[in-house]
Amino acid sequence: MEKYHFIGIKGAGMSALAQVLHDLGHEVRGSDIGSEVFTEHQLRDKGIKIMDFDENNVVDGFTYIAGNAFKDDHPEIKKALEAGYPVIRYHIFLADFMSRYTSIAVTGSHGKTSTTGLLSHVMNGDVETTFLIGDGTGFGLENSDYFAFESCEYKRHFLSYHPDYAIITNIDFDHPDYFRSIDDVVDAFTDMAKQANKGVIAYGGDEYVRDMDLDVPVWFYGIGGNNDVRAENIETNSKGTHIDVYIGQEKLDRFSIPMHGDHHILNSLAVITVCHLEGLDMENIKDAFMTFAGVKRRFSETFLNGMVIVDDYAHHPREISATLETARKKYAGREIVTVFQPHTFSRTETFLDDFAEALSESDKSYIVDIFGSAREESGRLSSRDLVDLIPGAELLDDRDLERLNIHTEAVIIFMGAGDIQKYEKRFTELLS
Repeated sequence: MEKYHFIGIKGAGMSALAQVLHDLGHEVRGSDIGSEVFTEHQLRDKGIKIMDFDENNVVDGFTYIAGNAFKDDHPEIKKALEAGYPVIRYHIFLADFMSRYTSIAVTGSHGKTSTTGLLSHVMNGDVETTFLIGDGTGFGLENSDYFAFESCEYKRHFLSYHPDYAIITNIDFDHPDYFRSIDDVVDAFTDMAKQANKGVIAYGGDEYVRDMDLDVPVWFYGIGGNNDVRAENIETNSKGTHIDVYIGQEKLDRFSIPMHGDHHILNSLAVITVCHLEGLDMENIKDAFMTFAGVKRRFSETFLNGMVIVDDYAHHPREISATLETARKKYAGREIVTVFQPHTFSRTETFLDDFAEALSESDKSYIVDIFGSAREESGRLSSRDLVDLIPGAELLDDRDLERLNIHTEAVIIFMGAGDIQKYEKRFTELLS
């Protein structure tokens, strides 16, 4: 048994990794800010100790896993380094950890968390699979031979990994505080894909994915078209989506997934491809699909007073469009209302027109203040700049949430990657 202290344990990846190591029998504890973060509840449920940041937390006997959000001058990291204690960055530790498994890295500009959650659930329907998901969920199984994990492109951290398989859900320009252009993003993903040992499973409908020059085996998936793995004969009903899956010219089987929206079909195709390549039992895989309940903060629903209250992590225009597509297909005929919190000033400025276009797909949009970050606390624009581009949109703050009550029987989607949940929580308290 090893002893680990996580510096920044409430981070999504850090929380998940802490849970994995705890489940594998190690002593785990960590520190972070005092404010409540949605990732901490699973840590507390497992009895993992969470402390406030304090250099006095640093003592002999622990390996210190440092979150990538914190620099070496952080008081705990600085003290551990000065004392000569082992300090390992999250992505470096994860790179070593995965080497003992057949590993599947799920990456892409959007859809990583949903796909990793689906992959880990479905694979566990047939073989024990340790997993790490970007919604703060992790689970370690002592006898597992497989490891499914979310692999983040930010600052090229995923170049630390050499997985057996890499799933690429899409490539898009994001993180404008780091990446210079879409070409810079494509270069990063190309370098990562070349590090996959067995091959790459990639969305064939993405022009940037198709243009990558790779010297490893690639299986393209998509809805129809010229793809190695295809969904055809698509039907939807109240229970979900039903598809025939073809590998090459051969029909593999018909699958049912309890979700709506093309992006869920695509995620499912990526998962089915991995399971097929590894020779898993397809009957078990089909059964596992039907018990998937989703991941945290991805179209998470609450039903109150005739309304559908949705919590969703969407914080990029493409993700917003996908979430709204799901809402339209699942709740056809209902009013779709968005309460959106822009995340970081640089992203809001870079994609301002795209945000406006995506949010205009809802029947009514409310915009709250921009959520900054540790990297940037202010910018050259405000939420008013976004409101002015969306017909009928309004600014909203947490003091006048009762205005949402006019949308009786609506689907109200609280979207964002910051603290939008506090708005949702207060509104549901008003309804209750």
